Amino acid sequence: MHHFRICSVLTLLLALATIPLCLDAQKREFPQPKLPADPKIAAALKEISPQQIQGTIEKLVSFGTRLTLSAQDPGSIAAGHGIGAAREWIKSEFDRYSHDCGGCLEVRTDTFTQPAADRIPKPTEIANVYAVLRGTDPENAKRVVLVTGHYDSRNSDTLDVNGDAPGANDDASGTAVSLECARILSKMKFPATIIFLTVAGEEQGLNGSHHFAWIADQKRDEWQIEAVLNNDIVGGDKNPQQDPSTVRVFSEGIPSDMLNPMRGPASLETEAVFVGKNLKQLRLLGGENDSSSRQLARYIAEVAQAYSTDVSPLLTFRPDRYLRGGDHTSFNQYGFAAVRFTEFREDYHHQHQNVRTENGIEYGDLPKFVNFDYVANVARLNAATLAALASAPAPPQNVHLLTKELENDSTLTWDKSPRASGYEVLWRSTSSPDWEHAKDVG
Repeated sequence: MHHFRICSVLTLLLALATIPLCLDAQKREFPQPKLPADPKIAAALKEISPQQIQGTIEKLVSFGTRLTLSAQDPGSIAAGHGIGAAREWIKSEFDRYSHDCGGCLEVRTDTFTQPAADRIPKPTEIANVYAVLRGTDPENAKRVVLVTGHYDSRNSDTLDVNGDAPGANDDASGTAVSLECARILSKMKFPATIIFLTVAGEEQGLNGSHHFAWIADQKRDEWQIEAVLNNDIVGGDKNPQQDPSTVRVFSEGIPSDMLNPMRGPASLETEAVFVGKNLKQLRLLGGENDSSSRQLARYIAEVAQAYSTDVSPLLTFRPDRYLRGGDHTSFNQYGFAAVRFTEFREDYHHQHQNVRTENGIEYGDLPKFVNFDYVANVARLNAATLAALASAPAPPQNVHLLTKELENDSTLTWDKSPRASGYEVLWRSTSSPDWEHAKDVG
């Protein structure tokens, strides 16, 4: 039995037989929201393997460097060195998973030439490798949930094409999450489609994810992307202040496409009007804490509770860490709901560093600093979220909060979703980060 959750009227208004509903938000007899667990999904999560993840990370490190500018020629690929060799190995893993499930995965490579730019000294071929697990329900197969990590790496010099750049945590760990989710979830069937993505060019300027998000924007009739889970630095670095039971989940408040639209306005003047109108509406309605990405983060927290995952999401209400960025931003800029998973405590001696020892301190992003059990726990949370979303019915359309007259109740209306057997409305105090109450409305 599938119930759809009306999580945020404001979000759907800004983003997106009519049923009226009146709620008195001040009443406290309503229960707290609780997402039910699916036994099949719970069983699948147990198959996620720290040993498999360790093997993936160590294999990616073995290519020496995965800098986007590094070798892609046939000789280097055959020798197992450079980003070209890493790309071919990732593709072979997706192919292997597809073979094991009887060809259920469509394995693809999105290849393009990135023009010269900052950190790209000359036109460079970049390839994103991904696998598509097509939804089994014709009415829901266009709906897409996506998990991603970047397989490129770097050391202290963003242009060093030869020096070792192991990138075990940043971001072989995130790539391992995408691959492990593909390995496990490809054994199952879902009404909606799941894309398991690995991108390149992140360290040079989010090049791969930007190109893939652009493609997704062009293919909106074919791909209706509802959620993007970006895993970047999820290795649980073994430092004394690490919390192995927590993963940070970053989500933007004011949607990026409201402030910096990647499509629509054709001039600076029309863009200024576009942005001004959006900000005026946001200020009037007070929804800066209700973006689709933030609702996705809240849903992830519910999934963690439902499946009692060994890692809990710490909802961090800003787009990313200070002075840093990630591939989820590329999707945000095109209006897609996207969040970032990152370990609780980072050790910057183990990021973007040449491998060395100075003054008794070890530098470099090496596998020995990665907690493989932690990565597996993050993968379980990702897999549970992907499976839950891909199993759910489509979001209801034309959601409205009626404000025609002064009254203390709120009236919501929406169009019924195909295959939804019921609806649950959630609400919270404006000062609360999480949903506090739920009501089944049939």
